[in-house]
Amino acid sequence: MVLREAVVLVILGLMFGLPLALGATRWIKSFLFGTPPVDLAGIGAAIVLMIAVSALAGFLPARRATKVDPMEALRYE
Repeated sequence: MVLREAVVLVILGLMFGLPLALGATRWIKSFLFGTPPVDLAGIGAAIVLMIAVSALAGFLPARRATKVDPMEALRYE
């Protein structure tokens, strides 16, 4: 559940952010030197990196949550 929630948030962010980033290429073009505004390798690497980092960020709390005894967790609430 925790891992799925983290990955879903990143996918939603990519769905909204990627079109906005591609739409802003005309403005960003003046800041880039030697790279095209739509660098597919760079965009692909950024997407893979974001998904990997979010999966790791969701995996660590999920693994920790599986080690907690459910009855003990309910006693503290």
